[in-house]
Amino acid sequence: MPSLFTRLPAPPPRRYVPKTLDCSDLAALVRIHEELLSRPLPTEHSVHCWMDDVREISVALGEHDAITYIRKSVNTRDKQAQADYLHLIQKIQPGLAPFRDKLNKKLLEHPLRRRFPRRWGLMLRSRQNAVDLFREKNIPIDRQIDETALRYSQLTGGLEVMFDGRKQTLTQMGVYMERTDRGLRQRAWETVAKRRYQVKDRIDAIYDRLVKLRTRVARNAGFSNFRDFCHLRYDRFDYTPKHCFTFHDSVEEVVMPALRRMRDRRAREIALDPIKPWDLAVDPFGRPPLKPFQNGKQLAGLSKKVFDRVDRALGRQFETLIRCGVLDLDNRPGKEPGGYQCTLPERKLPFIFMNAVGRDTDVRTLLHEGGHAFHMLAAKDEPILDYRQSPTEFCEVASMSMELLANRHVDVFYQNREDQDRSTRVLLEGTLDVLPWVATIDAFQHWVYTHPQHTRVERRTAWMRLRRRFGDGADWSEHRPNEEVLWHRQLHLFGIPFYYIEYGIAQLGALMVWHRAQKNPSAALGAYKRALKLGGSVGLRELFSAAGGKLDFSARTMKPLVETVMEQLGF
Repeated sequence: MPSLFTRLPAPPPRRYVPKTLDCSDLAALVRIHEELLSRPLPTEHSVHCWMDDVREISVALGEHDAITYIRKSVNTRDKQAQADYLHLIQKIQPGLAPFRDKLNKKLLEHPLRRRFPRRWGLMLRSRQNAVDLFREKNIPIDRQIDETALRYSQLTGGLEVMFDGRKQTLTQMGVYMERTDRGLRQRAWETVAKRRYQVKDRIDAIYDRLVKLRTRVARNAGFSNFRDFCHLRYDRFDYTPKHCFTFHDSVEEVVMPALRRMRDRRAREIALDPIKPWDLAVDPFGRPPLKPFQNGKQLAGLSKKVFDRVDRALGRQFETLIRCGVLDLDNRPGKEPGGYQCTLPERKLPFIFMNAVGRDTDVRTLLHEGGHAFHMLAAKDEPILDYRQSPTEFCEVASMSMELLANRHVDVFYQNREDQDRSTRVLLEGTLDVLPWVATIDAFQHWVYTHPQHTRVERRTAWMRLRRRFGDGADWSEHRPNEEVLWHRQLHLFGIPFYYIEYGIAQLGALMVWHRAQKNPSAALGAYKRALKLGGSVGLRELFSAAGGKLDFSARTMKPLVETVMEQLGF
């Protein structure tokens, strides 16, 4: 277990918040918020000064919350880290929620609001939305939701199996899916599937409770279902749930035929009919797995070289992340699954968390999270705190575009041209593979939360109906019970409900950036960087336009992007 945060730079000096403030001391935090609420704001200048002070306490709290979250996810067996996180979600966040609402109202109801800068418009709209949705009686329910979601993270982060003579995490078991010995792949896959199935009832129980609690939150706020409530809570002002259905239909019409062609080619190349779930990641020509790096340190060093080639300024930024020790890349027992980029807002640094085990997919994960990091750094000096974060749909454009833009330099990891081509094929196939999975997860949530009284049997039926519509092309006939609970592995369903359509929307945006880069790499990169710098100061449509794309979920827009990928894949 590596030591964390030992190389962080000192935080900048504070003007308003005491340097010695303990952000786990609710009473001290309440005193600060009470002063902000009671302070007279007779002039526009006083409002601006007050906003600066609100930003400073928000940034201090944001950094404390981020570090607390990171500590609990890097080691689910650290009892103190888990206790600190529980204190955060059980005491601090619920205790401050009413004050955040009151601070928003103080700003929104100010008699001089008409004189506020026009540039504050998006911020004020978002804060008005937060006020409209806030209900004090939801505070304890939100706390229960966070506690329940934590149980899922702890459970899945602790899953291990005995295989190949040693105890291994489920992430480590993923390497076997690229082995050329089909019998070994099948045994590894079935070992993991069995272990997941052993905890299916516990995971179902966690999800049952989450659906019930989230539905209560929505109804308390005056909504008939959590889907509509959550859509607004995410400030989705540029599209509606109806647009999500358009996305699902477009994927079915445009992407599924392409996926079937890819699966048919794989079946011919691998000489297997039918293809099983353990045949989807192995090289179809029987070549050994790609081995781009040995450990997280090497992964970081090689990725830095890639970013140098993409853009020297980005390379220098990534070097800063290495130097400051804000990368936790290696998989290990007790570490939560998945990967993320988390912002330390006071120091204005990103932190990257992932579970690398030496696979090609790990390279893509770090490039992806690197895109998030560059996005955060591009907007870090935005004076309006709300605008340092873009809409989440565009945050994923930043990360997915970086995967595609950086692919031109994959030779940093693979000196052999054949290996470079193999890696590129995996990447491009993955850009299409992800779209049906996004449609499946998103459509599943639409059904779940608009049918909150469903039974587990009805939920499995709804899931399998979507699998028939957006399936991965493998034969699951002998493992139907495992397919029925396949959704259990998607952590977003438990921790970040409805945060998944973003990946599909963003993949379209990233393909637009990549499509432009095929003809003019420097122009595409320039537009990409300028769009990142905008943060959240403009709306989602304007951000897509600034990056050289457009926000459109139609089959008409999706088709040429998919066709370009298929052409690159040799179809």
